[in-house]
Amino acid sequence: MRRGLRMMKSKTKRVGFCSRIVVIAFLLCLTAFQLQAKGAVEVPSYEAEGNKEYIMDKGSEEERPMMEEDGNVIYLAGGCFWGLEHLMQSLNGVIDAQSGYANGSGEKDANYRTIIKGGTGFKETVRVLYDPEKTSLDAILFAYFYVIDPSVRNRQGNDVGTQYQTGIYYTNEKAKAVVERVVSIEKGRTKDFFVEVEPLRNFYPAEEYHQDYLEKNPSGYCHIPRHEMELLSSLVIDPGRYTKPANEIVKERLTALQYEVTQNSATEMPFSNEYWNSFEKGIYVDIVTGEPLFSSLDKFHSSCGWPAFSSPIEEPSVVELIDRSHGMVRTEVRSRAGDSHLGHVFQGDRESPNGTRYCINSAAIRFVPYERMEEEGYGYLKGLFE
Repeated sequence: MRRGLRMMKSKTKRVGFCSRIVVIAFLLCLTAFQLQAKGAVEVPSYEAEGNKEYIMDKGSEEERPMMEEDGNVIYLAGGCFWGLEHLMQSLNGVIDAQSGYANGSGEKDANYRTIIKGGTGFKETVRVLYDPEKTSLDAILFAYFYVIDPSVRNRQGNDVGTQYQTGIYYTNEKAKAVVERVVSIEKGRTKDFFVEVEPLRNFYPAEEYHQDYLEKNPSGYCHIPRHEMELLSSLVIDPGRYTKPANEIVKERLTALQYEVTQNSATEMPFSNEYWNSFEKGIYVDIVTGEPLFSSLDKFHSSCGWPAFSSPIEEPSVVELIDRSHGMVRTEVRSRAGDSHLGHVFQGDRESPNGTRYCINSAAIRFVPYERMEEEGYGYLKGLFE
């Protein structure tokens, strides 16, 4: 009987002790959870070779720390960094472009030999520092999208692997807003969109032999066509000056026909529109944003009944997309910054001086006479007529 009582007492003590342990553990977990919910748990950081590297936590995308960097900088992953670095260095207003590795596992893996094996999460990335007085982040991003294929994952050109995944990594809220605006436009231009858009969490400069690679090796490998680099480096129209207003403002400013054409891809009647038979000296701009698109120098007489141009002022200012509407396969033309539907482009036109006819709705454009270009802020394009 006494032995039984001792056993019962011993069991009671063990149960009581275990219960206290469980309660204490529960309270500790609850406290930690409350601190984390309040943002009280700090993510450690350290300096590595002059580059701040933030250790990633295991929270949601929104909770992961951003490597904050004030100033005018953006990080772009677009396949092999040799070509993208060279392109960015050639753009007007870019101060510096540096090849490196972004958003990967950490410093120990931030080297080329390890990264090409896969599994590190690092992407070949170019850090772009630019002068906002000479260019905009919009211009840099549109140039980036001009040379990449956003519809494929872990591949650009002949380069295949997770390190060649495309991505845009921002370091401050101002850059984030611009990135999200441009990305929303570009997403609507492709069925599949695989470009990562994230805050920058770490970046390590690549080995010295990767820096300025095409400068050191002019005939070296590059997945970006050289003629595209030359074209983009010669641009003078900055899309950042011509951003699209909110839809309610657009609707308020435009006529019903202008809105239907530019926002809903409608087509106006031929021969009864404003500019089909007009040849006054000047430029034609997007009715929504004011971005310069066409010049009277490239306008020609056409029997189609709509304004016809042999080419835009700058090729990248208009975007061409496949249009399968109305049982036909055509090439639609949209404005770069405003994403306005403009019309269609056709090849083999006998009336065009070069065989190309940009058939544009008058309702999608506004004419600025040469005499008023300076007054309306287009003086920098008057050289077209000299």
